[in-house]
Amino acid sequence: VKENQYQSFDGMVLTDTFQLYEQDKDMIANLLPDNSERRTKQKTRDITVIVGNPPYSAGQSSANDNAANARYENLDKKIESTYAARSSATSVKDIYDSYIRAFRWASDRIKGSGVVAFVTGSGWLEKSFADGMRASLVDEYSSIFVVNLRGDIRKNMLNKGSNSEGENVFGSGSMSGISITILVKKETSHETQIKYFDIGKGLSKKQKLDALVNLHSVNGIGDKFELIEPDNENDWLNQGDKRFNGFLPIGNKKNPTDAIFRTYSLGIATGRDVWCHNFSRQKLMQNCSLLIDFFNNELERYKSSNQTKSVKDFVKVDLSKMSWNRNAFQDLEKGEKYSIGKGMPVNSLYRPFIKSNLYFSKELNAMTYQMGKFFPKKASRNKLICISGVGSRNGFSALVTDCIPDLNLMEAGAQSFPLFIYEDSSSLNGLFGTNISDLSPKDGINLTRLAESALETFDENISSEDLFHYVYAILHSPEYRRLFENNLSKTLPRIPFTKRKEIFFEFVDAGLKLGNLHCDYEVAVPFDVHIKQGNLDLTSIEDPKSFFRVEKMKFAKKGDKSSVIYNKNITIENIPLEAYEYV
Repeated sequence: VKENQYQSFDGMVLTDTFQLYEQDKDMIANLLPDNSERRTKQKTRDITVIVGNPPYSAGQSSANDNAANARYENLDKKIESTYAARSSATSVKDIYDSYIRAFRWASDRIKGSGVVAFVTGSGWLEKSFADGMRASLVDEYSSIFVVNLRGDIRKNMLNKGSNSEGENVFGSGSMSGISITILVKKETSHETQIKYFDIGKGLSKKQKLDALVNLHSVNGIGDKFELIEPDNENDWLNQGDKRFNGFLPIGNKKNPTDAIFRTYSLGIATGRDVWCHNFSRQKLMQNCSLLIDFFNNELERYKSSNQTKSVKDFVKVDLSKMSWNRNAFQDLEKGEKYSIGKGMPVNSLYRPFIKSNLYFSKELNAMTYQMGKFFPKKASRNKLICISGVGSRNGFSALVTDCIPDLNLMEAGAQSFPLFIYEDSSSLNGLFGTNISDLSPKDGINLTRLAESALETFDENISSEDLFHYVYAILHSPEYRRLFENNLSKTLPRIPFTKRKEIFFEFVDAGLKLGNLHCDYEVAVPFDVHIKQGNLDLTSIEDPKSFFRVEKMKFAKKGDKSSVIYNKNITIENIPLEAYEYV
């Protein structure tokens, strides 16, 4: 063989790795018979080393992409019976991310002894959706080595002023934190060792890569490895305070009677914020009418066609006129005509302290969840405690509202716990059903459960409102958030109850005052700051746009934050320094 002459590599296989074990032959078997033969041979070989950088993708961002991730029936069933089955998380959809599938596939491909080495996203190390995966890895491998390269850019962005994650080792190629994982499987059984190494906070891409070069191998890390002992919740990092599990959960989907609130729900997910949210109610209804007209035109066009194509292939995907989702495709296929009268404009808390008009509709909103039971009509009176979703990068947060919250009110999906639940004696006749006039509020608080345990020493005069405000105060307690920070990052809150009545009502009073301030911020009495130019309400302003225009605010004097120059026309004085502590 001449030097530099091309030689084919017999082990090279063109295939979808995950599909390799889903079927005997792939779609290109007839076109590339040699490739198909190598594919068949590889499946029979004893593989002992698997190395890779699997892709990261938990799913398409929108139905408009028409590019959903492929399904792998056998592989996904194995994930379901292992990683998902052992998880305590309410939602495990992220466990089917491509890089998690790679872990499952590789673990099954190595039958006896062997090594798996992956460069992947690092979310699985600490997030609650992967607790079952972590438990399975401990059972399936004898040694686990993890190098955490950090680099979660979103954490840096959300925690302004913090650069603890540093730069990503892939530069702009990834927003997710990155880890190197080496899994060693031995046929002889013994206790699994987990060795963990953190590359360090605030490092640049170059510093991280240089550090890896200098380390050479896992042997180079040596005694810098930290031995990890998983806790009972299968957490490896940021393990929670064990006292937390002794408190009463704020909500429990699997056992609703064993919780403070009888139920809870995600906020409204319109899937079409551009149309379904607007500060102007008139513009909101105009936008929704145009969207409905476009859908109905597509419906008529579909009815008059020969309908040989699937609805997804048939429709015109024009994001300036409509955003398509699964519901809309199904409605089109069933011949459901949309009508503006089937929904209604309501108040909504779109983002913290930002209220908007929402077109509340089963047709136009992708998911309404239980909001129809919390606010079945415009005049329905209710209050919800909304908390950030489990795993929020920005940490735990809570906010009370008296109107429908948006799904993304806070990061990772806002969960809402209601003071009242509206249900009639028979059943809700759909969203905005004909029986809504008969609806009456029922307690959202599980008083029976609380009387049995947490409030056993209290009298019967404690109301649902008292408990609602007590919970809200606890969720804002700095000591509670500090002690149970790690717990709150992985699961729904659990609430401690004091047995001293006077302390209980101190929290009730604090929660009531804080809740009123947070909920009724638009009518709160403003702090009495001084506008240097005088009372603007009495000023005749010919050109308001020019008068109030601001380019860059600045302090009037260096080191004095009590006075701010808003623009050349307005200076604000007597600002309390406490205002700068608000986050």
